[in-house]
Amino acid sequence: MYQLVLIATLGAWIGFANPLFHFPPAVLAFPLGLAWIGLRAVSGGKAFRFGWLAGTLAATGCFYWMVIPVQIYGGLPWFIALPCPVLLAAFIGLYFGLFAYGMHHAAKLIDGLPLCLLAGFAWASLEMLMGSLFSGFPWMNLSSAFAAWPFAVQGASVVGAFALSGVFAALAVALLLCATYRGALFLAVGLGALIVGFGFYRVSAFDVGKLDYMVTLVQGNVDQGKKWDPAYQVGTIKKYAKLTVEAVDANHPKVVIWPETAMPFYLQDQTPLRKALETLARETDIPIITGSPAYHVTDMKTRAYDLYNRAWLMDSMGLTTQYYDKEHLVPFGEYMPFAKWVPFKQLVQAAGNFKPGVDNRPLKLNGVALGMLICYEAIFPDLAQQQVERGANVLVNISNDAWFGNTSAPGQHLDLATMRAVEQGRWLVRCTNTGISAFIDPVGREAAVGRQFRAESLSMKIAALTANTVYHRINGWLKMFIYGMTAAAFGFIAFAARRNKGITQ
Repeated sequence: MYQLVLIATLGAWIGFANPLFHFPPAVLAFPLGLAWIGLRAVSGGKAFRFGWLAGTLAATGCFYWMVIPVQIYGGLPWFIALPCPVLLAAFIGLYFGLFAYGMHHAAKLIDGLPLCLLAGFAWASLEMLMGSLFSGFPWMNLSSAFAAWPFAVQGASVVGAFALSGVFAALAVALLLCATYRGALFLAVGLGALIVGFGFYRVSAFDVGKLDYMVTLVQGNVDQGKKWDPAYQVGTIKKYAKLTVEAVDANHPKVVIWPETAMPFYLQDQTPLRKALETLARETDIPIITGSPAYHVTDMKTRAYDLYNRAWLMDSMGLTTQYYDKEHLVPFGEYMPFAKWVPFKQLVQAAGNFKPGVDNRPLKLNGVALGMLICYEAIFPDLAQQQVERGANVLVNISNDAWFGNTSAPGQHLDLATMRAVEQGRWLVRCTNTGISAFIDPVGREAAVGRQFRAESLSMKIAALTANTVYHRINGWLKMFIYGMTAAAFGFIAFAARRNKGITQ
């Protein structure tokens, strides 16, 4: 069984983006190994335990970067930082243990093609639950491992990233069973041909629109360890201003975008720091979108206030009349769940304990509606769906991936964000502090990519698109269908197993 744990673990480590060796198809070994564990286990308990072990090891290899923000930037000791990725991985591993457990019991009653299809529905349900329960953290989205190969992820425009992961899981289990069952062989060939054929067709045939909207991204590469030090605030503004002026002179963009919390002060206050930005916007005659913490006073007498992680739109006159407040906050980083019972403060120190934004609308500028996604909001399909429903014809992801250092996380984050462009059929503009900044076209191709850990700008013409994908139109009932099919299948299996047990007794 330990060999199967190794197969699943290595499949995840190699299949998901990493700085050493990334080969997307290897990720199929992850669900394949988990299903194999379920089929080989002598009991449901052993299937769960070995599946959990494989899932925990796989997730640890994908989450190891958490040590950096917790220890280096959070200032917490190593004995607290080191267990963090392992503890999160152990929790995420429960999902994969349940998958192996389910395959073990399902294989007692069904085999071949039906078992492959059930694996697909179960995996899709697993990822949807992973993205919603306990705040959600769908970082190990199977289909995102293929984002580096745009033709392989076009199915997300029809069924979304989570259901496409289910398709890949069904393909993996079909590959496992194809030597034994002819139906599994036909399914493996059919799914492979469908993924490749539809993928190449959509990539080649999709109209990315008239590229007439010039956008500039400014990547400041500001030292995260000094960013919040007041002594460096003026220097930060000067760095962004210099890069912006150079890019405006060379490319004449219609909007300049800076990263999440690029301005580490309250932009809403009338301070010399804000006035410097107002002067820049007026002199360049260009609107600027920038991240900055914001506050809202809730009680003047007690001076109580709420904090927000905000993206401001400063127009060419220096006015900030539109903004977006981050809705999906990072637990233990931007807010503290169970604060009364947790014996430590935030794992990552920043401006404070944030509140989530509500009822956000796209930022409208020159006839273009910019749907904002701040930081890891780009890993949640529903947030991009919501912005497009509200009229967004371009998606904008601002982030500060400096927290991650030179690890696997920036690449994995970019892959996850890429899936939002494919799902919604929109250009995705991604601006980060240290990289990876990029322009992603509506079929997931990297039209332009910046370099990591460089202070630079990146400019490109994009298009504002209004047509909606199949996924966007069916998203509402697609979830219910997947959950319903999964529950019905396992419900039938449980009923049949109990009935057979009663007959044998």
